[in-house]
Amino acid sequence: MRLLPFFFLAAVAACGAAARPNIVLILADDLGWGDLGCYNPQSKIATPHLDALAAGGVRFTDAHTPSSVCTPTRYGLLTGRYSWRTRLKNGVLDGFSPPLIEPGRATVAAFFKNLGYRTAAFGKWHLGMTWTRTDGTPETADRGTAPGFRPGDTIDFTKPVTGGPNAVGFDHYFGISASLDMPPYCWIENDRCVGAVTAAVPDSRDMFASQGGGRGAPGFATDQVLPTLKTKTTEWIARHRRESPGQPFFVYAPLNSPHLPVAPSAAFRGKSQVGAYGDFVMETDDYVGAVVAALRAAGALDDTIVIFTADNGGLWHQWDPQEPDDLANYQPTPRGKSNRGFGHQSNAHLRGTKADIWEGGHRVPFIVSWPARAKPGVAALPVELTDVFATLAEIAGAPLAAAAAPDSFSFFPALRDPAVAKNARPFLVHHSIRGVFALRQGPWKFVEARGSGGFSKQAVVTPKAGEAAGQLYHLADDPAETKNVFSAERARVVRFNELLEKLRAGESLRRDFSAGGNHP
Repeated sequence: MRLLPFFFLAAVAACGAAARPNIVLILADDLGWGDLGCYNPQSKIATPHLDALAAGGVRFTDAHTPSSVCTPTRYGLLTGRYSWRTRLKNGVLDGFSPPLIEPGRATVAAFFKNLGYRTAAFGKWHLGMTWTRTDGTPETADRGTAPGFRPGDTIDFTKPVTGGPNAVGFDHYFGISASLDMPPYCWIENDRCVGAVTAAVPDSRDMFASQGGGRGAPGFATDQVLPTLKTKTTEWIARHRRESPGQPFFVYAPLNSPHLPVAPSAAFRGKSQVGAYGDFVMETDDYVGAVVAALRAAGALDDTIVIFTADNGGLWHQWDPQEPDDLANYQPTPRGKSNRGFGHQSNAHLRGTKADIWEGGHRVPFIVSWPARAKPGVAALPVELTDVFATLAEIAGAPLAAAAAPDSFSFFPALRDPAVAKNARPFLVHHSIRGVFALRQGPWKFVEARGSGGFSKQAVVTPKAGEAAGQLYHLADDPAETKNVFSAERARVVRFNELLEKLRAGESLRRDFSAGGNHP
């Protein structure tokens, strides 16, 4: 990553840094739209800190991840670019995958580092790093050849781990390589594993255990990951404000919760009405409360933009379709069944789950708090997580390079007045774990294929002769996606197909499309 020279950074810091806000970007993992009380009055999980953040900020009700799974969403969030433009056309990386963010690719972290910000990341990376094999060569495979995840037996854990957060604009990093059901089970600080990675962690289906099996550090405990991240994040904020009170900061906090393994710490077990999952969501809420408290104690809260969202929809859910169309064989993901006895709907009224192309897979909580500037309220305009980059750049008053954030549109007007803000984005692009596309424009949502495209059954539906080849929903009338009007709207379907072809052939949504046209 080529950064700007020091004398330029010093000039920027001297003339403009004081006027620029701090930024804390918190990304929960597998959190449903209906888990938070501020989104779902029927939620059975107490989320007082997030509810308070929403009450004092802007709560977006139509926010979406660019993918319904984590790795591609994280790529889109940090780069403002869709992951399907990279080598990753479907699925996710594992803990030993090489970097997905290309050398030289603009990231939001590098952008703010070049503006004189101090940058730090704490949490689950899951965007690939360069590991060294025991034979001295770099690991280059995205996944192992056998089912499951690579255990790490061929990795030399004493060697530096490169190509991760420090390579894309973060001054400091502390966290884990990928999800906690993937090896390695160890902390990474900057470019080194913390401690010796010598333990053989057994494969387990226990919700509180490391699920994939493989190499780890002795004493590394899944239920201590979130508490440790809370301590590291809040201590870093306090220390930075003491040591460099005039320098703004950008903190990225991709949490491990409430993703599997569901591992609330002892202090939160049994606290919710929804079992271990609810306890883990409550601990996630507590993390947010601790960060807000740290900002307040440091005198930084008023002029800090705090963004809270999730990388995809919830995995633990309960959903009952109202109409039979395409749903005769529909079943919630098996993991969701463990939640049925509690009557909690992680994705509220939305159809589907994490990984799906349906709304439950990609519509997520999205809260922006900025006490000094943002007008509290509810914003109904559709936005994507890819839009964070362009929005923050506009707030900073610094132009984006021509090739930077090609799929990002600023929603800054929604922070000024959420009730009346218009959408700069021409349409939304959704993408499932199997690589199925959907396009959303106005109330219309077009899905190029049948089935969920993800975890919910049926994932793939092969249409019979004369049946609809895809799906089309009018979300204003049918928010639960129960009435497929694909066959009744042939002209609209043709226009959506043409739009999808043009989208796939292009390289930049911002360059190739305008907000004023291309409406099916």
